[in-house]
Amino acid sequence: QVQLVESGGGLVQAGDSLRLSCAASGRPFSRYTMAWFRQAPGKERAFVAAIHWSGGKTYYSDSVEGRFTISRDNAKSTVYLQMNSLEPEDTAVYYCAADVRALRPMVGRAVVDFGSWGQGTQVTVSS
Repeated sequence: QVQLVESGGGLVQAGDSLRLSCAASGRPFSRYTMAWFRQAPGKERAFVAAIHWSGGKTYYSDSVEGRFTISRDNAKSTVYLQMNSLEPEDTAVYYCAADVRALRPMVGRAVVDFGSWGQGTQVTVSS
């Protein structure tokens, strides 16, 4: 498994920005598609964004498209989520995840597509 540690969450106001980071260790980071999910109170964990292991393609949920940007730095074994124009509806615990298998051609959006998870970081957006 890949070990993942998120950081960067916090309390912000609507319209503000935050950047989440996720540091990976344990397996060759560059071989894994990485993703961010989030879970709001009383709701299921939901896909936010993913970046293919090749770094060439990114994927977003409709609710964050155009506001959030996922990126990766393979030299630092880190994946980022830049969140702009935050809304109260973005309030959730954000989780970093690594693909269930290395070098998989497809990018999944389901929880079961990802085999390693971080502990989560809280993002709270006040109105």
